[in-house]
Amino acid sequence: MSTLQQHVRRAASVLALAALLGACSHGPHHPGGHDVTLTGAQEVPANTSTASGSSNIRVAHDRSVSGGVRYTGMVATVAHIHEAPVGANGPVIVPLVKTAEGMFAVPAGTMLTPPQYASYQAGNLYVNVHSAAYPAGEIRAQLKP
Repeated sequence: MSTLQQHVRRAASVLALAALLGACSHGPHHPGGHDVTLTGAQEVPANTSTASGSSNIRVAHDRSVSGGVRYTGMVATVAHIHEAPVGANGPVIVPLVKTAEGMFAVPAGTMLTPPQYASYQAGNLYVNVHSAAYPAGEIRAQLKP
């Protein structure tokens, strides 16, 4: 095998390894999380609201939070990220900002504290949207790390 062929083969191996490592990377700029669906059945206590929503909130390894919530079928007053496990209510830790009718967003620059991030990793954060009809929360979904 010629020296040129050896260099080409070595370069191809390095590029393949770099691509593999990049695909597995979840550094501070690669937020974690999954899209979730908000319903009244997930509220505590559950309700029979026909409203629904979806959230694409992400939490990165550096604890930065981004994304938001879209909702339909209700007149929303406020939306928040709370800290509590499934089946329980907890305190507001991130108030969301209404950006348009049917949409709330995480404020730019939002960061979780280390204990809040640990709660997120344990599945103990949720997002909900409140209304005049359901002031404690009309629709909810647990955030998934």
